[in-house]
Amino acid sequence: MAVTENAHRLRKGRYSEIDRIYSVTVTTHQRRPVFADWQLGRLLVHELRRTEQQGLAQSLAWVVMPDHFHWLFQLKKTSLSHLLKQVKARSAIALNKVSRREGQLWHKGFYDHAIRREESLRKHARYIIANPLRAGLVTRIGDYPLWDAIWL
Repeated sequence: MAVTENAHRLRKGRYSEIDRIYSVTVTTHQRRPVFADWQLGRLLVHELRRTEQQGLAQSLAWVVMPDHFHWLFQLKKTSLSHLLKQVKARSAIALNKVSRREGQLWHKGFYDHAIRREESLRKHARYIIANPLRAGLVTRIGDYPLWDAIWL
């Protein structure tokens, strides 16, 4: 089955817990490489940082890839679904305004994983941050402009 065929199952059984650490992946609609333009990726980064300023989440690590993003964070307020809905909506509005485009930016739903053990945080962060290397976008992570982690 294709990912889009299972989109309706993404929310089934989803549970949000305040102070829980989550790893999420969100893809663009039809996997369009919108964020190949890193300046558009900065608009998404702004929205991730805004969640911290609002006290909704504490970012631990993130990377914005051309057609998706990975985000490792601790949920502070609201539900996981509401947080991601907010990030997706605000980033879509900002991006559509700047790029003068209309239409759907994000794939419906998202993939999440609740991190269960403290010691696996750095492992998850390293995996997230290494995405541009694995994708062959850069040969050194320092050359990629759209990532961050608290362990710097």
